[in-house]
Amino acid sequence: MFHFGIEHEVAFIDNAGKFADFSRVKFADFNQIVEKLPVYKDDYPELRIGDAGIKEKRWYIEGFERFTDSEKVIECVPKGIEIRTTINPDIHSAIAELTESFRLLKETAAEYGFSPALISFNPHYDAFVPNPPLNEYETIRRNASPEKQTANIPMLTYGPDLNISMVGLTTERIIDIGKKLTFYSPYIIPFSYSSPFYQGTLWSGFSVRTFVRTGIRPATMVFLEKQEELIKSVPSLTKIARIPAEIGRIEFKAFDSCSDFSIYAGLLALLKGLILDESLLGRAIVPDAEKHKISAQEGFDREDIFNHAKQILQAVETALADDPDIEFLTPLKTLLQKRETPAHELVRLYKHTGSIEAVLKQTYHNS
Repeated sequence: MFHFGIEHEVAFIDNAGKFADFSRVKFADFNQIVEKLPVYKDDYPELRIGDAGIKEKRWYIEGFERFTDSEKVIECVPKGIEIRTTINPDIHSAIAELTESFRLLKETAAEYGFSPALISFNPHYDAFVPNPPLNEYETIRRNASPEKQTANIPMLTYGPDLNISMVGLTTERIIDIGKKLTFYSPYIIPFSYSSPFYQGTLWSGFSVRTFVRTGIRPATMVFLEKQEELIKSVPSLTKIARIPAEIGRIEFKAFDSCSDFSIYAGLLALLKGLILDESLLGRAIVPDAEKHKISAQEGFDREDIFNHAKQILQAVETALADDPDIEFLTPLKTLLQKRETPAHELVRLYKHTGSIEAVLKQTYHNS
């Protein structure tokens, strides 16, 4: 029996038509949106609230937390708003919940002059520099894990965590699945690419996010119950579950954001099929950074990326067999047949309009 969850980061355009990133927006600007959105009391303890108390709802502000000389958060520099679903028993339910949460966010954000924009890497900035510089406590805290050491990168990126778990898996099996997804990551992530802009213009490839991020940061993270079960690696593959509901969670982190949620459904079905498959034998503890860079630049135009993706899809279809979730793969098969990524449409729009902001305004129009 499988369970599914989605964490989806949303970027915004403000009412002046500008990209609403950390250079233009304060915490209060996004917080007024989140405050107006509902609380579902039955979500807890399934959803983690976190130490800063920012993650109180299905929606919360994603950003860079600043501290005094203790664990107390004194500021959060915002980059966008994250939607997270509860743990769902099937893919359809997870997508339906995400769709409804996104609708509520979109409508509420509009009241305050913001509209959602699909992008997976900041189209104007290539660095986030904390101001003021980190204090002594923050510096020590940042060195606590490989992921905290690279916490400036997520301020530039927007992407989902696709969460999947299966009842009855051993710790060894969960770790093995994490290694498998990490190995095959560069071949499956082009289905999601949506970051073809860099420093205010078109980039040479399809996913700046992948080029900059994956390798330094993980493709997959698995959450375990006990400290002694963890594997030491940089970036991390394993992590201690912070709440009981996280134990056994396999979190795939390398996809770009998608405005067409049917692609998320396809990607969840793909991950499910990869877990069930026994024919694909590749394993890796850390992502191959060079392979991800090639994938980010060339996508399915690269013959070995295309061929591996085709092989993986075939293996997944075989593994799913008579499972109705096999139908969710259709959007992925269409993209592969065209040898396209979602970024191709963003590139076409940019060549037509000549403006990144004009492109971003046209995203999410069907969501």
